[in-house]
Amino acid sequence: MRPKSSLPPKKTVTPARTRGQSSHEIRIIGGQWRRSVLKVLDKPGLRPTPDRVRETLFNWLGQDLTGWRCVDAFAGTGALGLEAASRGASQVVLLEQDPDLVKALLQQVERLKATTVQVQRGDAVAAMQRLTAGAFDLVFLDPPFDGPWFEPALQAAARLVPVGGWIYLEAPVAWGADALAPLHLQLERHLKAGAVHAHLLQRTA
Repeated sequence: MRPKSSLPPKKTVTPARTRGQSSHEIRIIGGQWRRSVLKVLDKPGLRPTPDRVRETLFNWLGQDLTGWRCVDAFAGTGALGLEAASRGASQVVLLEQDPDLVKALLQQVERLKATTVQVQRGDAVAAMQRLTAGAFDLVFLDPPFDGPWFEPALQAAARLVPVGGWIYLEAPVAWGADALAPLHLQLERHLKAGAVHAHLLQRTA
């Protein structure tokens, strides 16, 4: 099932961490694994997407991702990809390079019995370039903020989705129309949560 080309009405949600949430665990917030705990390893630069930001993102996408095919690049804890699988995605590919995080992802997938989720170890940009062009409905991008990953990752992600497909991007700065247009991407939604800019992008051509 392809995602719809239009979004539901924008909802106002204040992006913030859930009160009382441990800095070393987060929870899946919707779907069949709702409230399942995801452990957060103590890794430099690891920034799991906060609950409220994920809630807003899936409000934007329409909550039910039944039949969607997704890639979670720079997966980290796998929070975004596992949230998508919990909400019905038929295929989720988690891409992660760090061996400790890959091990934790594999353990989490096994614990949830997440048969639609595949974990691949390796460089996220190179891995995306090897995946079939146009075969996915949604790509999550949350690269390390201190590296030159953003443009190569967006180029690789744009190749994976068809016209009308979606890319979710977290970045330390806002990406505007001038930067996105050469990549054939259009900004549909944006919010700022602390130092993080969250973008929902759509491929236009």
